[in-house]
Amino acid sequence: MSQLEVVMPKMGESVAEATIIKWLKNEGDKVALDEPILEIATDKVDSEIPSPFEGVLSKKMCKEGDVVQVGKPVAMISSDVAAEKSNVVISKEVTALKKEEIPVTTLTKETPVTEISEVVAVKTGASSRFYSPLVKNIAKHEGISIAELESIAGTGAHGRVTKNDILNYVPNKGKTYSVADNTKTETPVLSNGNGHHSKFETITQKITPPNVTMMNGDEIVEMDRMRKLIAEHMVMSKHVSPHVTSFVEADVTNLVRWRDRVKNDFEKREKEKLTYTPIFVEAVVKAIKDFPMINVSLDGTKIIVRKNINIGMAAALPSGNLIVPVIKNADRMNLFGLCASVNDLASRARAGKLNPDDIAGGTYTISNVGTFGNLMGTPIINQPQVAILALGSIVKKPAVIETPSGDTIGIRHMMFLSHSYDHRVVDGALGGMFVRRVADYLENWDVNREI
Repeated sequence: MSQLEVVMPKMGESVAEATIIKWLKNEGDKVALDEPILEIATDKVDSEIPSPFEGVLSKKMCKEGDVVQVGKPVAMISSDVAAEKSNVVISKEVTALKKEEIPVTTLTKETPVTEISEVVAVKTGASSRFYSPLVKNIAKHEGISIAELESIAGTGAHGRVTKNDILNYVPNKGKTYSVADNTKTETPVLSNGNGHHSKFETITQKITPPNVTMMNGDEIVEMDRMRKLIAEHMVMSKHVSPHVTSFVEADVTNLVRWRDRVKNDFEKREKEKLTYTPIFVEAVVKAIKDFPMINVSLDGTKIIVRKNINIGMAAALPSGNLIVPVIKNADRMNLFGLCASVNDLASRARAGKLNPDDIAGGTYTISNVGTFGNLMGTPIINQPQVAILALGSIVKKPAVIETPSGDTIGIRHMMFLSHSYDHRVVDGALGGMFVRRVADYLENWDVNREI
């Protein structure tokens, strides 16, 4: 009987490690091919790891709570048949991270994870945090002390400082601002040293969180892992981006009537439900083509204009948490393709079956707050994107209708669109014109359109 090694599989280009949160099998248990044996969590999503072999789980090589690198062994299975899965990488030669060392002076934020030296947690002498050898090498090269490392916001698993974190810190070395530290902020002021102000200086302001007192009947509920990640990401986004929100009200009567007319036949023919979401996605994609500077990210003073149009769609999970699956290359899909993609991602999100790649790579996000009966919202930007659109509920209301013979009052289907954008790179004119263009595409819907 062969002893076969199960390794942490590759879960996406941007995922280099995962945390084991639960073993589903014990040592000595029989396992079938493709049967889940453990649950893992990445910074992006939780998922199950199926067994690539049939046999008996002979040894667990990691404990619950361990952070394991892609390609590292997690278990041994005793098996007579080395049955390989085609969609699970089990070869060390394929999955193990390259161990070649990259000179620190050549590192950039674009350096792929698989081209850097293997990340191994190393505890520093005077610190309670863990840093990889790569992070320590960069810190040494840039003259960053342990005290400075302690102040850097960590966006990796369990708050670890990643390569990007320290590279982002280097240009601002010496400043006290830290995204992860909510007790500090900095305010630019103008000063010429004579009590007046003529140049930018940085002052530090202490922000003290409020003291929370318990009252009779109160209950303490600890945040789960996903809620903590969401909270950190939202606070970081508000710290990083000055948010501005523009609102537009759209008359979508023609769109509503068209969908009511075609949705039943479409579902019978294509076995797919025609919701409003793919229609909204199509309108957003068209508007992005008209205003490509909405589809960007900001890296310091560099504006990265995205070639791909990957639309994230914020979805509420049964647990109450939020997840944002991404429709990749949405501009290359027709309405049916968008409909199929939206339905697939939504159903897998509800079932907890999303993969890390399903929520990676978004360039613009929409949030359908109308699902909950909300008229409008002021959404928080999904970093590192620069804008997000909230779509309110569609309601009937009296509205002015312009006709060749004069204005009349009629009952129309109306909705609000709320566009939040990063004012560092998107000005009010661009942010306002973009959301207006989305509304135009929805208002001017062709009632005779075939799908």
